[in-house]
Amino acid sequence: MALCDCLCFNTVAVFIGIATLLYFYIKKSYQYWSNKNIPYIDPRLLLGNFPNPLTTKRHIGLIIKDYYDDMKQKGHRHFGMYFWLRPIYTPIALDEVKNILTKDFQHFVDRGTFYNERDDPLSAHLFAIGGVKWRNLRMKLTPTFTSGKMRGMFQTLVHSGVFMEKAMDKLHEEKQAVDIKEILGCFTTDIIGSCAFGLECNSFTEPDSPFRRYGKKIFQSTLWRRIVVSLGINFPKFGKLVGLKFVEKDVSDFFMKIVRDAIAYRTKNNIVRKDFLQLLIELMKKDDDGNYAHDGKSLTFEEVAAQSFVFFIAGFETSSTTMTFALFELAQNQDIQEKVRSEVNEVLKRYNGEITYDAINDMKYMSQVIDETLRKYPPLAFITRQCVKDYKIPGEDTILETGTRVFIPILGIHYDKEHYREPEKFDPERFSEENSQKRHQYAHIPFGEGPRMCIGMRFGIMQSKVGLTVLLKNYRFTLNTKTQLPLELNNKSFILAAKGDIWLNIEKIK
Repeated sequence: MALCDCLCFNTVAVFIGIATLLYFYIKKSYQYWSNKNIPYIDPRLLLGNFPNPLTTKRHIGLIIKDYYDDMKQKGHRHFGMYFWLRPIYTPIALDEVKNILTKDFQHFVDRGTFYNERDDPLSAHLFAIGGVKWRNLRMKLTPTFTSGKMRGMFQTLVHSGVFMEKAMDKLHEEKQAVDIKEILGCFTTDIIGSCAFGLECNSFTEPDSPFRRYGKKIFQSTLWRRIVVSLGINFPKFGKLVGLKFVEKDVSDFFMKIVRDAIAYRTKNNIVRKDFLQLLIELMKKDDDGNYAHDGKSLTFEEVAAQSFVFFIAGFETSSTTMTFALFELAQNQDIQEKVRSEVNEVLKRYNGEITYDAINDMKYMSQVIDETLRKYPPLAFITRQCVKDYKIPGEDTILETGTRVFIPILGIHYDKEHYREPEKFDPERFSEENSQKRHQYAHIPFGEGPRMCIGMRFGIMQSKVGLTVLLKNYRFTLNTKTQLPLELNNKSFILAAKGDIWLNIEKIK
């Protein structure tokens, strides 16, 4: 009995000892910003400044925006936070944002995004990778999105618009309200499926097509995926050691097979298309036997598959969401809707009624509508950077050490009353040439800024303008009662998206 009591006492003592050490380690970790004399948000034990990712009901972007608003009101130029135990630096002053994203970019080359090239090759795409590997890949892919290449892919967009128009006509004949996100999701899936993989997705006629099914699955937030994201962010070395994967096996297998089959088919039949996949194929190198080989300079098959994958997920979801939010706002602001429709009709009249690359670029007011939509609903509520070499904050004695994470609070900046009067109001006039020139360049950064800004920005805007042109020239939109107001953000979506569907009534314009 005495032995048993002794063992129990020792076990309890060891447990208390470990708990005490852990407690003091956590307390010491949470003194990081205080020791640097940087204002910070008081953390909670273990979770830091963010709620439990498994149970939270608020979008993380809104949480960061609240912190931004609070610290800005107190007059701070920047502040510190904690993601679990990891310190996060967050700039408020736009000049500091500019320094990090552009002027002092060499200190913040990496995003600090977890990827696992060995076990999860599709995760090692341009958005995630860093260092020299990122620089080399970015240099190779940048020519893909020149004006000439955009023109070459433009007809694919117009072709997909024809199918969307037919689907809308059918819904109108049946006098049905429209789940506009679903319609636009089919439109962008067809476009990206064709441009990224050279395949006809037929999303409008086959709503359960593999591309739609797997495309939706990528953005479904499961319990396991939230755990993986949290572990990957906080313990990247551990994540790679145990083989953590962001992309589920069936999704990865599907996209890898699609790319492999598409490359083999084009190679065998000497087919050349004006699309994104063709440009990637041209960056691969063949050996003497005609097989694709890797010489250290050309792209590997895995790299081509990863870039096709990220082009697909970024292109179809962000553009469809942006167009959805634009039509949601236009449905509630009929005067703005009529103004942009008038511009569409006027411009198309100059181009014989045809939607052309030049016609789209002539639609200036539509650009303002899209810019204002991206202000209110940026695809990413915040973007990340990671300090890759020690950085002295200008005007201060504080050093950000290598490895420090940075959050750029896009949503906070876009709703800052110093930059935008009545930020909740939808007002495209904010982005007239005159008003834009008065504003700090970094007050509107829906695609980021600097060398790591979104490489597909021009394609995404072009895609959105084509979709809106097709819809607005044919239909007038009003809000259907099935749309829940006020609109809430989906807390389980990394991309800023509405919680629930957005339903619109459609009226055919004769």
